[in-house]
Order: sequence, then C-alpha cells, then structure tokens
Amino acid sequence: MFGKSIRAFKEASEVIPGGVDSPVRAFGSVGGTPPFIDRGEGAYIYDIDGDRYIDFVQSWGPLIFGHCDSDIEEAVISTAKKGLSFGAPTLLETDLAREIVNLFDTIDKIRFVNSGTEAVMSALRLARGYTGKSDIIKFAGCYHGHSDSLLVQAGSGAVTFGSPSSPGVPEDLTKHTLLATYNDLDSVKKCFEDSSDIACIIIEPIAGNMGLVPANEEFLQGLRELCDEHNALLIFDEVMSGFRASLTGAQGITEVKPDLVTLGKVIGGGMPVGAFGGGAEIMAMLSPEGPVYQAGTLSGNPVAMAAGLASLKKLKQNPTIYVDLGAKAKRLMQGFQAAADAEEIPFTTEVRGSMFGFFFNGNRVKNFEDAQNSDTEAFAKFHQGMLSRGIYLACSAYETGFISSVMDDDMIEKTIIAAYEVMRELRD
Repeated sequence: MFGKSIRAFKEASEVIPGGVDSPVRAFGSVGGTPPFIDRGEGAYIYDIDGDRYIDFVQSWGPLIFGHCDSDIEEAVISTAKKGLSFGAPTLLETDLAREIVNLFDTIDKIRFVNSGTEAVMSALRLARGYTGKSDIIKFAGCYHGHSDSLLVQAGSGAVTFGSPSSPGVPEDLTKHTLLATYNDLDSVKKCFEDSSDIACIIIEPIAGNMGLVPANEEFLQGLRELCDEHNALLIFDEVMSGFRASLTGAQGITEVKPDLVTLGKVIGGGMPVGAFGGGAEIMAMLSPEGPVYQAGTLSGNPVAMAAGLASLKKLKQNPTIYVDLGAKAKRLMQGFQAAADAEEIPFTTEVRGSMFGFFFNGNRVKNFEDAQNSDTEAFAKFHQGMLSRGIYLACSAYETGFISSVMDDDMIEKTIIAAYEVMRELRD
C-alpha cells in the first residue's frame, strides 16, 4: 500500500515545494505519505497504487454530486469542444449569474473570479471603496484565502490589530486587519472601540477551516447591528458553505442578511470558480460601472461556467437532496460519537447540511481557541487508521468533511464500523 505514492511524492518534492501545490495536501499534520490520486468515480477515489477510498473530502467541497457526474461531465465536454477560454463575454456567464441571483435575496448582481481567495480579496476592496474606510475585522480561525491582508494570527486578548502570520507579508498590509474571537460579540465591540475606520466585518457564518464551527444566531445578529451602527458592511464568506449547508448556504439557516457574499466550490462543479455579489448599489462601485477596479483574464471562462450551471440546475431541480445529505451526515457523526463514547474517548461532532466535523475534545467547540484545545495527536492516529481501511477524510483536524449525493447507506455503515475499530485501537 502506498508504494507508488511514496515514490511519486519523492519525485514531486524534487520539482514542487513540499511536493504539493497546497500545503495541507502534504499530510504534515497527520503523518505518512499522501496517496496520489489517479481517478474518481462517484463516491470513490482511486490512488496510483490501485487502492480505493470512500471520499469524504470531495475536492474540499465542490463535488456535491460526487466524481464524474454524468450531467456535469457532459456539460464540460460539450463546452470544451467549442473552446476553453475566450477572454470575452459568453451567455453561460449570464445564465449562471441569473441562477445565483434568483436564489439569494441579498444578491442583485454578481461577478465571477477564479478562486475563493480572489473572491474575498475583491469583496474586501469593494467594501473599502464603498465605505471609504480602511480597516477590516476578521475572526481567528476563519480562513478567507491567502491574500496578504488576511494572513494574520491572533494576538493576546488585549491586542486586536493583526500581525503577519507568513513571511513575505509586510506589516503595513496587515495593520488594517483587526482580529476578533468567533462567537464572542464583546471582542468585536472592542475592535470598533479601537478603530473608527472599519469598512467591514468578514466572517464564515459556518466556519469550515477550524473544523466545522457554526456561528450562533445571536452572534450573527449582533454583527449585523454593529455594522449598521458603524456604517460598515457585513460580508459572509460562503465559499465553503454556499450550496453545501443548504440550497442558499448559511443564508438558508440564519435570518441575518449580509451586504456582500463570496461563493465558490459548488458553483464551479469541480472547476476553479469563485464569485462575489451583493446589492446593486454596492456592486455598482465595480469597474467599469464604478471606480473600484477588479479584473481577470480567465474569470467566467465557459468550461467552469458550464460545470457550475449544470451543478446548480441539478440542485434546484431536486431541493430535497439536502434532507438526504443532512440525514447521512448526522448518521455518520452519530456513529463516530457512539464509537468514541464506547471507548470513553473525549469527542464532539457538528453537522450543517452536507457538511460535518468532529474534534477529539470533550467540550463543544465554539471558536478557534476551543478547537486548538483538541487532541490533534489522536486525530492524526484516527486519520491514519481510517485511511488504511479505505476511508478518505480531510487530512487536518481543522478541516470539514462533506457528504455527496452518491454515498449510500452501506458506505456510511462501512465508515462507522471502521471508526469503531480505530477508536478501539486508540483506546488500547
């Protein structure tokens, strides 16, 4: 097992930094060698050694219909035959934009980009341009891509202004980023006390990058009220939760309405796509209508638009899919919890729609500090044990898992049985 992947990883490391094009893929926090994937089919992925895994990562979220869905595949192939990219308008852009606008009552207009990082970076620039202010508030543990102003680490409780968490990011770029604690409204109020120049608050309303940690309703309502009071914009980063938590993401769960929304993942159907949208007045600030500049040669490329359009149409045609996805996610996490309880291992779980998460922690996780108090060594051993049994889970204790529509009850049951076996090994 993994023989070919071990060699492939060694060869990749000779020409690619760390052997991977995104750090988490290196399995640094769980140990071992990452399996190199050859192909995907439905709920399964197959590595170059011929091993098969039930895939609960699903390309980190976008494959809500699993790998190689025939409708999405057909849309991609037929569109690719006409050309991969034109750098010019196509009808597919308008069609996908209309599908999204018709679903979200907070979005009048939307612009497509190529990644979630781009979407968030552009939304922040738009918020600053619209408000004429410079500072932003983000939350420790929320990941919004790797743009400079968002790569900050949390300081002590008395320090709200961020400092760079990566070399190569000048402090001048992060000094306008204020850090608050997730699900802690007082920490946000402190940020507004420290600065009168806050343009926006950006938040994952369902955080997926410190594990799965939802924001509570009172907290989101408090953010809305603070933004209204201080003439700041509220941005929901739904790159991960959009079309995953529900057909309209977190906005199908909370009553709080954001001013801007960032999307990605599912709206690309597996192709690289991001988007940001909001009310007509705010979006009118974007060039060429307004002075806020944003551009991209490959933005809205037809192949990605076709994939996303096929994915969204399937979801709209079958909105009850979320009932089934949610039921499977709950059953999976109930099984994991029962397996941990049977061995008296501290454990807690969370589910939102087709998203699930778990921590080796005896307490419910409400923020990043809580998440960091989890047993990551136990997670690493659990991950290794599950992988050896053909279960492919996110390779970090701070990531989220995903259910796809092609997963059946037998797959869920097999995964739960594997969890019982691995939990028993952990206890021993």
